[in-house]
Amino acid sequence: MTEQLPVLHDPRAMRALAHPIRLDLLEALTVHGPLTATQAAEIVGESPANCSWHLRQLAKYGFIEEGPKGDGRQRPWQRTSRGLSWSESDPSSAAAARALTSVFLDREFRLIREAMAAPEPAEWVDAAIATQTIGWLTREEMRQLDEALFDLLGRYRDRVHDETLRPEGSRPVRLMALGAPDDRIDSEPGDHDD
Repeated sequence: MTEQLPVLHDPRAMRALAHPIRLDLLEALTVHGPLTATQAAEIVGESPANCSWHLRQLAKYGFIEEGPKGDGRQRPWQRTSRGLSWSESDPSSAAAARALTSVFLDREFRLIREAMAAPEPAEWVDAAIATQTIGWLTREEMRQLDEALFDLLGRYRDRVHDETLRPEGSRPVRLMALGAPDDRIDSEPGDHDD
């Protein structure tokens, strides 16, 4: 059964989220649990003041909330959901959704490229996955494939929050699946406007 993620519809919230530091902060909160701005700053490599401002922006749009109170003036933050989804199909939010998708993809590709370029122990050298194919699918088949991939990747999602589910020798792995219609593949030579 496919887990349902909260779906963003508000273009203001999408624009607020379309920032690499905010995506970094959401990931840090996902992986490490409630964090103060100072703790988050150490993880994402920004100043505590900058992280504090971005965390307040994320809270303003409901992506995070104050977590359990810390000692003294500590103000930990936590995620309000385990993931998010958005769509470009609503004309009133399509531009904001495209901007968020662009920032999201740029960030993910950068992080995956950096991870793939990092030196690895011998037993992990060939472990990275880079695969690609072309297929002809209907809209319904793409929807079904999306659900199947989401379910497949979801098998490992609980390990983020529950260390007891992590097998011996496991490491954090950034997983992403993409698919987009691309009619350029089916065009004949000379079909493109130059």
